[in-house]
Amino acid sequence: MTKLALNQVVPAFTLPATGNVSFNLSDYLGKTLVIYFYPKDSTPGCTTQGVQFRDIYSQFQSANAVITGISRDSLKSHENFKAKFSFPFELLSDTEETACNLFGVIKIKNMYGKQVRGIERSTFVIDKTGKLVHEWRGVKADGHAQEVLSYIQTLT
Repeated sequence: MTKLALNQVVPAFTLPATGNVSFNLSDYLGKTLVIYFYPKDSTPGCTTQGVQFRDIYSQFQSANAVITGISRDSLKSHENFKAKFSFPFELLSDTEETACNLFGVIKIKNMYGKQVRGIERSTFVIDKTGKLVHEWRGVKADGHAQEVLSYIQTLT
């Protein structure tokens, strides 16, 4: 499957989300959507990233932007992670790798000398018309939320 290109309309997808809701991409037309992919709930880098998005969440809201995080973890794992760190945004469970494949974020990584398939930390911005307008791949967790916010603020 070829990954999405910039300025391409993102095909509709639906994933189960925390808060007992179903995430439908089409529900977010008219808003700027930030989707960040992360490897695993409750790990140091993923916690740092989520907490930093949480801490400036109100600024994303002021810019009419919605944040959502996606990993391959279960909804139960997501609910615990979200509750533990009081994330004000939903986390989506992509156990079938639907969105992961759509955005091309699954990579072979080296962990403790073994090669494993996992999510490459990546963030995507979808504009109000449903087009992919920006992407960051292989990002470092610390400071990334602020970088995304700075970009979002250039859109308004």
